[in-house]
Amino acid sequence: MELSERQRRYLRGLAHSLKPVIHIGAAGLTEAVAKETSRALHDHELIKVKVRGAEREERDAILEELARRTESSLVHRIGHVAVLYRPRPDLSRIVIPDA
Repeated sequence: MELSERQRRYLRGLAHSLKPVIHIGAAGLTEAVAKETSRALHDHELIKVKVRGAEREERDAILEELARRTESSLVHRIGHVAVLYRPRPDLSRIVIPDA
């Protein structure tokens, strides 16, 4: 899902008060982490992910791969924390403005 800048800004505002629910450590992106992230996105639609123990380029690659595997949108990344969004087709709780 491609998000406009206005939609990203709106989602960043919603995510501001959230705590990271997924923590990626030294083991990196494993299948278990991807499945747990997918489950968290199904439950919450908007989540924060924290990546530790990696350089910037590696963190970016991990987060892009995680977004691809979970079919979500990478809304924002700052430092070690990223925000992922995937609308729930059957019961979406987050209504984002049109582009």
